[in-house]
Amino acid sequence: VQLQASGGGLVQAGGSLRLSCAASGTISNIVVWAWYRQAPGKQRELVARITSGGSTNYADSVKGRFTISRDNAKNTVYLQMNSLKPEDTGVYYCNAVSVGGRGLVDYWGKGTLVTVSS
Repeated sequence: VQLQASGGGLVQAGGSLRLSCAASGTISNIVVWAWYRQAPGKQRELVARITSGGSTNYADSVKGRFTISRDNAKNTVYLQMNSLKPEDTGVYYCNAVSVGGRGLVDYWGKGTLVTVSS
């Protein structure tokens, strides 16, 4: 599985961005799609997650502002980010978890940088 994240950039506080994660390869065994972020000097943290059944969950810090969604026809997962805050700044990573003969396997895309200016 290969994941390609895009959509990052520089935005003012209060603005919006939409991140995309395009997947290729054998994705039929993917059970969870997620976005993580890593701010400078901090550990990577989960931002949002969506299961193959469509269930979602979010970090408390982004609830009500971010929305994760999936377009199965395009093999793409999105993260719509509204009302952005400077503390949302960081590198955002797309993640996918598959289940199969090897158990659970994590796949990661290269990050895309989001910078929110105050």
